Amino acid sequence: MPIKIPDQLPALNILGNENIFVMSEYRAVNQDIRPMEVAILNLMPNKIETEVQILRMLSNTPLQINVDLIRIHKNPSKNTPISHLESFYRLFDDVKDKQYDGLIITGAPLGLVNYEDVSYWDKICEAFDWAQTNVVSTMYLCWAAHAALYHHYGLDREIREEKLSGVYFHDVLDPLERLTRGFDDEFKVPHSRYAQVAERDYRSIEQLNVLAKSDVAGVYLVASEDKRQVFVTGHPEYDADTLAQEYQRDLNTGLEPKLPLNYFKHDDPNNEPRSSWRSHGSLLFNNWINYYVYQITPYQLDAEHIQTSITGE
Repeated sequence: MPIKIPDQLPALNILGNENIFVMSEYRAVNQDIRPMEVAILNLMPNKIETEVQILRMLSNTPLQINVDLIRIHKNPSKNTPISHLESFYRLFDDVKDKQYDGLIITGAPLGLVNYEDVSYWDKICEAFDWAQTNVVSTMYLCWAAHAALYHHYGLDREIREEKLSGVYFHDVLDPLERLTRGFDDEFKVPHSRYAQVAERDYRSIEQLNVLAKSDVAGVYLVASEDKRQVFVTGHPEYDADTLAQEYQRDLNTGLEPKLPLNYFKHDDPNNEPRSSWRSHGSLLFNNWINYYVYQITPYQLDAEHIQTSITGE
């Protein structure tokens, strides 16, 4: 939460110029407060596991958050009971007339499928466009990040020769950026993907800022200049054993996967994996909710006020 200080105190401008979040007395007295409305568009087959992981990341914020769980279509799921879907999820078509402070769109196991061959490609593109007018800030995770970059900016991915799987060190590129505030200069993130977008391609788009990257895993965190889009190519929400489960699943299907790097102690799969990224993950989600959602969202949450709060008009 921000520091509230007198309007005329010199520290107000000094700290503001350092990107330290402070709030003037005038704003503190006149602000209205309400719960944040956040939607999770869950594209993963095992929706229960994914929703728990993301909700855990959101749970540390001091703000009250109302969450809607959304699925892109009503097709049956092999990994999630229909009773769960019917009880807790809403269809995207049923929420298109609603506005949200924040939206999280998960990854999907579609890393080797051409975008246009995805069965719900037209529908997910509709969701991407809908978010631009009905959501203050959207966080795209893994496959969703690459798909949204392709749809909005024409940035195509490159398919790697081998799947990127493991836990990798990353560097913060802008120490004053609010989305990475509190991060260590070097931090760890799990990755599990076949595709990547080259750093030069990100930097070719003026509206996009590369905020963190890895020498091995490539660009990890990118945000639009207006804070309305956040692209996360890794999985800060993963549980300690998620990569192990994926590795075992690929073994069972005969894919002969390589051992996830820097994951099992001594690189021995007989050892229990341990999380080394959870604090960073929680901080990323907290910073997003605070600086990219709460600080710019209007009190009256409708399409007109969302556009006004972002454009300042």
